[in-house]
Amino acid sequence: MMKDFSLELKTTVAEVDAIVLAQLPKVEGQQKTVLEAMQYSVTAGGKRIRPILVKKCYALYKDRKDAGWDRFMKPIVEAFMGAIEMIHTFSLCHDDLPCMDGDQYRRGQESTWYRFGEDMGTLAGDALSLYAFQRVTEVYLRQLSRAAVTGGVDSPDESSKFANAVLKATAILAGKSGVDGMLGGQTVDVEMTGKPLSEPQLQFVYELKTGALLEAAMMMGAVLGGASQMELRRLEGIARSIGVAFQIEDDILDETSTQEVLGKPIHSDEENNKTTWVSIHGLEAAQAEVQRLSEEAIEGLKSLLEVDEDARQFLIALTEELIHRKK
Repeated sequence: MMKDFSLELKTTVAEVDAIVLAQLPKVEGQQKTVLEAMQYSVTAGGKRIRPILVKKCYALYKDRKDAGWDRFMKPIVEAFMGAIEMIHTFSLCHDDLPCMDGDQYRRGQESTWYRFGEDMGTLAGDALSLYAFQRVTEVYLRQLSRAAVTGGVDSPDESSKFANAVLKATAILAGKSGVDGMLGGQTVDVEMTGKPLSEPQLQFVYELKTGALLEAAMMMGAVLGGASQMELRRLEGIARSIGVAFQIEDDILDETSTQEVLGKPIHSDEENNKTTWVSIHGLEAAQAEVQRLSEEAIEGLKSLLEVDEDARQFLIALTEELIHRKK
């Protein structure tokens, strides 16, 4: 792990937190209740892992482009950082609803529906899922307008390259959030509540419910930085390994941690008859699989060619931190 990573991570989280919050709409107007619920949900804390991945994967590739590319893209990258955290938060708002998990508390405070009511908790999730795309398109169009005034776009060909990268990133976010991604994984997870899952079903849930947004984060940052299609596919595989390992580690912590350390009840998977990697394969095999997947992801990061070395080392250290965390 890179030297003083904990300090760098803390600094990065603070920077990213400020960027994410700056993307949210103002709490005003007759619809301010839902806007307040959106703000409440996003400011409830969290590791900000997904927007950090967007930021650092953009940094991997952006130096291949000139300063004009970075000047145009930086506000758009920040909009995507906010957008993916909004998508993640919308899924949590809906997960907590009485018709889903019915959780009254999240991250040590009242869940959104419990604070604002089930109706407003639902609408806050809906609003976050939609505003994510509104924000990205607004910032992109604003950058185009500014570039037209300042001469920041040198040619129609350059403008087309900007548009292509932003469109690809938007398509990635939509695809990895929806029925072919996070929402698809949630569907199987909800349908099979209280029922045993087969190993292929469990793998499907882990890859989509947990892994898809991590894949989106890494791929969006990279495509905005100028990565090729082949490089995107490699990052997608790396993120998938991280996502599955992250979820298996969750299963392990539910068995081995304490409520004081974890910050939530333990042994909940067993008490709810929930199928996990641990329940299928046992604790020792689960730990071995986490190790295998983490090594696979780190080797993948090490093998990336012509990327920013500081960003690479940060991502390697972050992967180790995520997979071998205590809570």
